[in-house]
Amino acid sequence: MTILSSSLSRIKPSPTIAVTQKARELKASGVDVIALGAGEPDFDTPDNVKEAAIEAIKKGDTKYTAVDGTQNLKDAIINKFNNENGLKYSREEISVGAGGKQVIFNAILASINPGDEVLIPAPYWVSYPDIVLLAGGIPKIVICEEEDEFKITAEKLKKNLSEKTKWIILNSPSNPTGSCYSKEELDIIALTLKDYPNVMIMSDDIYEHVVYDNFKFYTIAQNKSIFNRTLTINGVSKSYAMTGWRIGYAGGPADLIKAMAKIQSQSTTNPSSISQAAAVEALNGDQSFIKVRAKAFKDRRDFVVESLNAIPGINCLNPQGAFYVFPSCKKCIGKKHKELGVIKDDTDFVTKLLEKTGVAVVQGSAFGLEGFFRISYATSMENLEKAVKRISDFCSDLS
Repeated sequence: MTILSSSLSRIKPSPTIAVTQKARELKASGVDVIALGAGEPDFDTPDNVKEAAIEAIKKGDTKYTAVDGTQNLKDAIINKFNNENGLKYSREEISVGAGGKQVIFNAILASINPGDEVLIPAPYWVSYPDIVLLAGGIPKIVICEEEDEFKITAEKLKKNLSEKTKWIILNSPSNPTGSCYSKEELDIIALTLKDYPNVMIMSDDIYEHVVYDNFKFYTIAQNKSIFNRTLTINGVSKSYAMTGWRIGYAGGPADLIKAMAKIQSQSTTNPSSISQAAAVEALNGDQSFIKVRAKAFKDRRDFVVESLNAIPGINCLNPQGAFYVFPSCKKCIGKKHKELGVIKDDTDFVTKLLEKTGVAVVQGSAFGLEGFFRISYATSMENLEKAVKRISDFCSDLS
């Protein structure tokens, strides 16, 4: 019998990955499934990025690289931060990992001691709390209400800060809600944090380029008062449709970056050399397609939000970024489906929805806020039209 680590009891499998896998299995068995669980753009990786990877293979750039990124990729990241965000970093302040998730994991593992708290606004990306738990820290969940557009306020932040607080994690645009923090909102948060000089700020900006309605993206490290204690995380997965290439990166304090490299040296050694070459081209090459794809996502968002709000029992805010909506199904809970029985909670709602209609979404409780569900509209308009029709039919059968 295999004796497993007790640390595994502190965490759960990723709910979004679980839903995606369940949808795959049902589809493989012949069920007509519309999978709206995965946070993955349906667009292809740009051709110039593919060609850069092919060229790297032909040139023999297939060996080990520096642990936390090649010089070429670090330079491309430095230029990106400088040109797009006005943030100035040296190579010693840049870390490259095998996806944004590994970068976050490295940072938390390198900095958390037992008993340290990490403030996580909810709804949150599903992996934040579990990464903290694996590192021996305490995720302190701060519920952010729908009336605040699911964003943490300065009042709630101050109420939850303590001597034990090591990090606060901010994610804008947000997974799962698509909510975005404005410059004014982030500056107020920065002002609040000035009184807590030992608290680090992790800014997860992975959806930076997926914004709508003339929203101007701003990252909290642009506030100079807290630049030196902010880790700004980004990557090529979402903006460049490179999820499978597994390249994430961060800019932050040199001592933290060095510690993260030490951890990575004992895990993946380095990110894929070929993926790094492709990421250089992604960051340095033509960027015009990003706005075109963002426009396509906006059209989908507009359709999904309008359609969901027309369904009795469903209410959906109109997000300013990412490719998710986070509608409320609270009015459906407690009602009875004519074939499947009473809807007990949001998990029951999404389970019965999948069973009856083949539409796979993720329950809000997986993101720390019950009574909601997440839809990823990173799929075709045809799929979205069929999906919202099925959701509408399902809700019509509730009484």
